Amino acid sequence: MKRSFFISVFFFAFLSLHAQNAWKRVPGTIATPWADSVDPKHVLDTYPRPQLQREQWTNLNGLWDYAILPKTAEQNIPATYQGQLLVPFAVESSLSGAGKTVGKDSILWYHTVLQLTNPKNKQRTLLHFGAVDWQATIYVNGKEVGSHEGGYDPFTVDISSALIKGSKQELAVRVWDPSDDGPQPRGKQVKKPAGIWYTPVTGIWQTVWLETVPETYITALRSTPDLDKATVTINAAIETLQPGDQLLVSAWNNKEKIAEYTGSETNITLHIPDPKTWSPDHPFLYDLQVSILRKSKLIDQVKGYFAMRKISIAPDSHGIQKMMLNNKFCFQYGPLDQGWWPDGLYTAPTDAALKYDLLQTKAMGFNMIRKHVKVEPARWYYYCDQLGILVWQDMPSGDLGNHWENRPGVLGRATDKDRTPESIAIYHREWNHIMDALYPFPCIVVWVPFNEAWGQFNTVEIAKETMQKDPSRLVNSASGGNFYTVGHIIDLHNYPDPAMPRPDVFGSRQALVLGEFGGLGLPMEGHTWQSSKNWGYQSFKNREELFQRYLTLTDKLQELIRAGLSAAVYTQTTDVEIEVNGFMTYDRKVLKMPLQRLHEVNTALYKIHE
Repeated sequence: MKRSFFISVFFFAFLSLHAQNAWKRVPGTIATPWADSVDPKHVLDTYPRPQLQREQWTNLNGLWDYAILPKTAEQNIPATYQGQLLVPFAVESSLSGAGKTVGKDSILWYHTVLQLTNPKNKQRTLLHFGAVDWQATIYVNGKEVGSHEGGYDPFTVDISSALIKGSKQELAVRVWDPSDDGPQPRGKQVKKPAGIWYTPVTGIWQTVWLETVPETYITALRSTPDLDKATVTINAAIETLQPGDQLLVSAWNNKEKIAEYTGSETNITLHIPDPKTWSPDHPFLYDLQVSILRKSKLIDQVKGYFAMRKISIAPDSHGIQKMMLNNKFCFQYGPLDQGWWPDGLYTAPTDAALKYDLLQTKAMGFNMIRKHVKVEPARWYYYCDQLGILVWQDMPSGDLGNHWENRPGVLGRATDKDRTPESIAIYHREWNHIMDALYPFPCIVVWVPFNEAWGQFNTVEIAKETMQKDPSRLVNSASGGNFYTVGHIIDLHNYPDPAMPRPDVFGSRQALVLGEFGGLGLPMEGHTWQSSKNWGYQSFKNREELFQRYLTLTDKLQELIRAGLSAAVYTQTTDVEIEVNGFMTYDRKVLKMPLQRLHEVNTALYKIHE
């Protein structure tokens, strides 16, 4: 008996070691410093949902079987697989260990075995996906348990009914992603990368995890602060709430309880005495705890946080609308952040890597980031909340093809795209899901439904719907796109030098912002995606030459701020594939400008007033 046990343990240890040794990063591309620390046994194993935390969870990231099959083939779960890849890195990435393309004519299948027993006492087993691009169908023990369309929003499947006796449960995931051959949001992914367009991302690209919850459980929390009234409204979404159940909601300043509610309401307003405001200089977060009680017995409990901050626009002494933070003018300045990685594509190699970009952004003296046509994992926004970084959140673009006119000081021609009913439905569904998922993060202060007329359609309708869905934030209806007098912001793009919309034309109606400028390029040998033909809006020979040119841009920004500019976005945080206009190289190993001097010139912009 002991010998048999020893053999079994040895055998499984051997398989585990073999699997780990079998995986390796696909060679041929540059890599970040974190690539070598990726461990197939411990992949992105930090808690993935900071705004709805429970104590117990199981990380399913790791080596899964995969197969790429023709879309025309029989659609049954495959009996055999072609190899293993490392979840949650997209199959095209080097960190997946596969480095394969898929495309619209193929299906990507995943398979893994879960060590999981069916919970008792009517508990539910929830399978969570951070993001899967684009269309996913989930099977447990051969039974279809759910499906989802949308490459950027998290989704959950209750798999309780499909679990079988014993601890071995089989999970399969079918994924189809047409990339730029389909009408769905896909950001900058294209099947033939070139210029400002990048490698496709297919399949699972955020954490997959399991959670066991009671039959009655909290599914979502959203907090809405009202700084002027010193209140925060907490909305709790609850599955199968029973008559007589009570909610216990409490707000905490560190270890001090400052507000509490007990009752049957699921939409609760708490008074916050002498509120501490959240800002880039002082990013104070209050802790939040929500419990469900049944006859004084604890049924479910989650933890989160909120911030007391207000984003608005108001006229200055010249009648020009300005972007206000906590009722004061705050010039917002930051990089265009695309969130791409040479080794993980959409997915940072580690949690430390994910946070690194934000720490560097803060160290460079920026107080804002425009998250460009991509959505990040929840932990990215959590770190922005902690560090005090304002976020403009773009909707990932898709279904491109309409005309773009961007002229300083005048309205661009209204050339909204005539999308199909299918395309329109996909956009509405995914934008709503993205906004719902990101609503709890106080760092987000601006929603951006469109970028540069990339698939821009029904602009007035979309902007008004966005404003109605979330009145607590500002809406930038079309960043650098075809402009309409709708939303809170008018946003001009101009490369490389700064420019702004005319204050005398637009200033009384909307805040004036420069949504993109800069793009100064410097390829660094040994740190580029390809060895030649790299690209920037304007190229330089060395770092000092680059920085001196950057100073001319910030000098111009000072003039524009005095003329009424509320915000500016420099392109960009890092190089991306053949673009070499980042502050950092794509592998994050070189900062191209002197950090301290960069911090000084950037932070000087916040001291300028009209």
